[in-house]
Amino acid sequence: MATSPYDVAVVGAGPAGLAAAAAALAGGARVALIDAGPQPGGQYWRHRPGDLGAVADLHHDLGTFRALVAAAAGAARYFGHHVWTVTGSAAEGFTVLAVAGDTETEVAARSLVLAPGAYDRQVPFRGWDLPGVYTAGGAQALLKGNEVLVGRRVVVGGTGPFLLPVAAGLAARGARVAGVFEANRPTGWARHAGAVTRVAAKLTEGAGYAAALARHRVPFHARRAIVAAHGDDVVETVTVAKLDHDWRVVPGSERIVECDAVAVGWGFTPQLELPLALGVATRAAADGSLVAEVDEHQRTSVPGVYVAGEACGVGGAPLSVVEGEIAGAAAAGAEQVPARLRRRRRALRRFAAAMHAVHPVRDGWQSWLADDTLLCRCEEVTAGEVRAAVGELGATDARTAKLLSRAGMGWCQGRVCGYATACLTASATGTAPDLRGVSERPVAAPISLGRLAGETTRRGQQ
Repeated sequence: MATSPYDVAVVGAGPAGLAAAAAALAGGARVALIDAGPQPGGQYWRHRPGDLGAVADLHHDLGTFRALVAAAAGAARYFGHHVWTVTGSAAEGFTVLAVAGDTETEVAARSLVLAPGAYDRQVPFRGWDLPGVYTAGGAQALLKGNEVLVGRRVVVGGTGPFLLPVAAGLAARGARVAGVFEANRPTGWARHAGAVTRVAAKLTEGAGYAAALARHRVPFHARRAIVAAHGDDVVETVTVAKLDHDWRVVPGSERIVECDAVAVGWGFTPQLELPLALGVATRAAADGSLVAEVDEHQRTSVPGVYVAGEACGVGGAPLSVVEGEIAGAAAAGAEQVPARLRRRRRALRRFAAAMHAVHPVRDGWQSWLADDTLLCRCEEVTAGEVRAAVGELGATDARTAKLLSRAGMGWCQGRVCGYATACLTASATGTAPDLRGVSERPVAAPISLGRLAGETTRRGQQ
């Protein structure tokens, strides 16, 4: 089913996408808003169908969410639509191809705003494939979207501010959080006081989480990490250890913590399948992620294509909202970025840079991995097999290591193990991680071979 051309098609209905749709509508554009979820909000404002009331205490800035939903109400909504690719150009018009169940929809538009968001970056460790080991985002998604606890006694670990709301949310719903294990030292924020004070809401938010953890008696341990999980059929305990500056385990610091669930998070990976499919230029961000390169209007290197939110640098929901507003207005024809938005974006980007400086993912995590540690869970490829692809078979980049070892060739197509594969390969070759080689996926969402063959044939005839 094809649609008549819209002025702007926005892909993603999280903070950036909602803001983009609202701004484009305010600029007089005819807008389509497309998202895989059944309702707006994305991962950040995830909730059960209907009102947010039941999980309102787990969310921040609901006033912004409700205001954006109201402001974007004039857009044509394509919710529950999984976008599998985008084609076209500014000269000929763009087509967003999406599937909803057995139905395929083609949304035509003169310009695009891509706001695909990000997903949990994962670092492997022994036993991370045991049932009961979740990503931090997965644990929060179950809590917000289904009011389901991942366990009764949970250990939270990794690095970054995101660990705090995850732990606080679990504790608020009755879980016993046995500890938050932060691999870096949060005292590093003292060196970036200027970046924090310019975003006062972040101070208030952080203080609220600290108070919640104290109220529920959740211990916080800095420069500690979960380095192994243990259990027969499900996770039963984890090994936590003290880390040195480079994230190598301090000998003799290991201890066992009992639990029935683990939530681990190491930051986020921008979701770039659609920008890359269109040939958008990329760069390495401060946290090492591959991100879309944009100008002050959120324009990419491809005319008519704008990117907003985590896909052009992980920085949190407030930054995504500002970038979405700028991108939506520009896509609708605005020629100037209001000074207030430029100032707000600058302050929030400065805060994001400070966050990445305080919570880096250091290469020492690779020393936690024995050769038999599972790296790619889909294809059951070990860390040793990836190392052998370099040392014995001559791989010189992540993509070649993937082809020789099959790491990243399973169901998730490298979304889970791609970062680790790129890092291991880079360490073995003495080069920078090749994240583009594990980020390009011509098919961004599951689609049947018959549908794909039909689309290829049809476009070939055109």
